[in-house]
Amino acid sequence: MNPASIPGPRRGELASAAQPLEPQWLRWTLTIVALLFLTVFLFVPLAAVFAEALRKGWDTYAEAVREDDAIAAIKLTLITAGIAVPLNLLFGVAASWCIAKFDFRGKSILLTLIDLPFSVSPVISGLIYVLLFGAQGWLGPWLQEHDIKILFAVPGMVLATIFVTFPFVARELIPLMQAQGTEEEQAALVLGASGWQTFRRVTLPNIKWGLLYGVILCNARAMGEFGAVSVVSGHIRGETNTIPLQVEILYNEYNFAAAFAVASLLALLALVTLAVKSLVEWRLRESARPLGEHA
Repeated sequence: MNPASIPGPRRGELASAAQPLEPQWLRWTLTIVALLFLTVFLFVPLAAVFAEALRKGWDTYAEAVREDDAIAAIKLTLITAGIAVPLNLLFGVAASWCIAKFDFRGKSILLTLIDLPFSVSPVISGLIYVLLFGAQGWLGPWLQEHDIKILFAVPGMVLATIFVTFPFVARELIPLMQAQGTEEEQAALVLGASGWQTFRRVTLPNIKWGLLYGVILCNARAMGEFGAVSVVSGHIRGETNTIPLQVEILYNEYNFAAAFAVASLLALLALVTLAVKSLVEWRLRESARPLGEHA
């Protein structure tokens, strides 16, 4: 029998089969519920932050943002993120390369360790550093003897931030590299490329948008981290307060206008991060579309 003569499904049958099975009223109900949830728990609090920040006018807002402690908190937040994010970038690329491209004993253990900050409370992670570097900790006496200060200083805050943020880049790149396989790298090595040339000209262009996506998430968490940094910072005004810690201090002092003004900076950061994240997701879909069409 000629296979071409076998009757197949008609176009109308294919169209009807592609339609969702849920009734239209259920889809509209779920959509409305989702929009109401976002409005109550996301849009309204976000609008309230800006409304409270500007309630006493632009002069009060600008004065709160330009205050010396606020500027010091902004600078320290940028310094902490500026150190933690590049280090997490290097770790994430190395870990994802190792896990996705090679088979070795202990791979599952390494994956578990990467996910550890997701399961440990940030406050507990900060307490771990206190037990390690505190005056009564394991390394505390040695650090005091050599006049090395980690707790209640920038190094401790950077270490705590690195711990809570290092899974983001690795967890974004591991599935992406695993899906891409190793064929292109092997072909480059067969053609005489070195390991660095293979990474720079083959691997890195394939993962650049996923890498940027992970860096965006890592940076957002680094700038907004509160729990772990709060434990190791000491809350020294003008020295060890990041933006979230500065907001807490101002709010506890009933200086609500200044607290919401500084908090609006984090809200603006969240909005910018969301916009960049959406752009990167769009580019990821666009870069994956030719592969899907080819398949």
